[in-house]
Amino acid sequence: MDKQVLQLLNNVNRSIIKFRGLYSAWSSANQISYNEMLVLYTLREHGFCTQKQICDSYLLPRQTMNYVIANMRQDGILEIDEKQCIGREKAFVLTEKGEQYAAPLLESMNAFEKRAVELLGSEKLEVLTELMLEYDQALQKALKE
Repeated sequence: MDKQVLQLLNNVNRSIIKFRGLYSAWSSANQISYNEMLVLYTLREHGFCTQKQICDSYLLPRQTMNYVIANMRQDGILEIDEKQCIGREKAFVLTEKGEQYAAPLLESMNAFEKRAVELLGSEKLEVLTELMLEYDQALQKALKE
């Protein structure tokens, strides 16, 4: 492989790892696990979450998310929402206690991300997102060949 291309690939992979590491650092600073943060992130996006949804979105083992969701349910943060369930797939929403728990966390996350977008610019973020999605598709295609 061309040395310049190899360097580009290494830089991209390091950037992705650092990017995820920053969310992990945010999670640690807010005294929650990275996986719990992913649950809240999904709830923020969709208003509910399923174990499958999170596992598919973030390529996590079902057993890992089952453990996280079970703990959040045991702590009274999540409950099943029958209206959102799909067949045997359970959908979860925040309880009243969960909403009180999540509100300051999501507010902090929103502020963290909003400031990052202000520093980068929404136009660059759109371009970055488009390019990352294209690169993801190229990697998937190459993997299948």
